[in-house]
Amino acid sequence: MRKWFVSLTLMGMGSLGWLFLSERGRDAGRWMHENLGDRETMKGWNQSAQNELERIQAALDRVAAALDARPTEQHRA
Repeated sequence: MRKWFVSLTLMGMGSLGWLFLSERGRDAGRWMHENLGDRETMKGWNQSAQNELERIQAALDRVAAALDARPTEQHRA
């Protein structure tokens, strides 16, 4: 991985340079700001993501409880 670090860093910096310095990159940035900057849309997405995370957490809690309730070799001895 160490020998790829410099190459990957230069590629990433070149991509950011293209994004901020080219006309097409600036157009893409403007489009993102105009279309993805709607606060109400983002609030709705954030709430949906939060609900999904809570649902996943509840499922993980159920799995953990089921694993704790299952007898293991140590409990049987």
